[in-house]
Amino acid sequence: MCRKKWDWRSQAYTERMAAYKAEWPARRAAWRDGKKRRKDAPEEGVPPNGFAMLPWLLMGMGAFSNLLQGKTPNPWIGGLGLLAFNSLYISVVFRAFVKEAREAPSTRWMLVALACVTSFLAIAYGGEWLLFFPLLGLAVGSVLRGRRLPQVVFPLCLAAGGIAAWRDGWGAVNVAYGTFISSMVTAAVLALSETVRELRATKEELARSAVEKERLRFSRDLHDLLGHTLSVIVVKSEAARRLAPRDLDAAIVQITDIESVGRQALTEIREAVTGYREGSLATELDRARDILTTVGIEPVVRQSGPPLEPQTEALLSWVVRESVTNAVRHSKASRCEIEVTGTPGRVRLVITDDGRGVGSGTPGSGLEGLRERVAAAGGSLEAGASPRGGFRIRAELPADAVQEPEASPAHAE
Repeated sequence: MCRKKWDWRSQAYTERMAAYKAEWPARRAAWRDGKKRRKDAPEEGVPPNGFAMLPWLLMGMGAFSNLLQGKTPNPWIGGLGLLAFNSLYISVVFRAFVKEAREAPSTRWMLVALACVTSFLAIAYGGEWLLFFPLLGLAVGSVLRGRRLPQVVFPLCLAAGGIAAWRDGWGAVNVAYGTFISSMVTAAVLALSETVRELRATKEELARSAVEKERLRFSRDLHDLLGHTLSVIVVKSEAARRLAPRDLDAAIVQITDIESVGRQALTEIREAVTGYREGSLATELDRARDILTTVGIEPVVRQSGPPLEPQTEALLSWVVRESVTNAVRHSKASRCEIEVTGTPGRVRLVITDDGRGVGSGTPGSGLEGLRERVAAAGGSLEAGASPRGGFRIRAELPADAVQEPEASPAHAE
């Protein structure tokens, strides 16, 4: 099967080359961006593991050499002791890098067995065999953390120094010092490595949490904005359709209102995207009065009390918006009362309608999202049947409430 040859004079070839030339700047920019990200990314080394502790076993080569050369009495006992020490050491250091295994009682018993084997070999042979005490210190430092470390290391150093003094005289200081240094430095290095890894993991988790909170905030705001706005547009569109055959001017007024509501919704969505939207309670009350009048619900709005903080007004605006939207869409009410009363310390918002009250279904998740948002600001929100019939929403907030962005994501009706 022969390969297709491109004719450089053909239109297909010309179009392909033009597309390639058009894509080349974007490909080059993407390659440069990727190279820059790889260059700027922090280099994360491989986490330490048990293999990093194995080269230290070469410190026991002197004792192994004595066994091979026949300089050690009862070499078969020394060989078994050396095999037991190496086996226990390898098991302990590999378990030390798994938190569950490191903290298991079996690991502590293995350390005790390793200490017994080390002491036996040092007492029995002395000389090169005393270097197993610093190796024991490495194992201890890799397993123990916190207060237990000095409680074990200091007695271990005294025991190592005492045995070395009995077997080797002045060399006891070096053995005790080597055991202390190997234990403490190993523990410090491994603890620092674990702390760095935990900090990196925490940083990544905080970054993911921040992204998730921002996504939930936008989802919540988008629901609250579009739910109300679309309800207004639907109501005014129905009004315009009914008015068009008999009163064209009134229908045009409704269509103009639809355009105004749409433009306002675009502005609010942009503000929601940037996270800086703060609603004015007075503006929201005017909108509520307008939409209720349009659908034939008599609005009664009463407001008293001192001026409120912008954050408190913004939060109450969300409650008014959601409550009025629910009244328009679900209540079939003829009258809706909105009352705002405030004191220097608290502010209360009560919205009551004379509609059909609580339905058989579960409360909308929009109200649940409002309840969580109000609770995050230190307030409370209650929704249920009114004593006079209909439905009532009661929200109470501190006068200086601060909105929290960690609200629940559930917002679809």
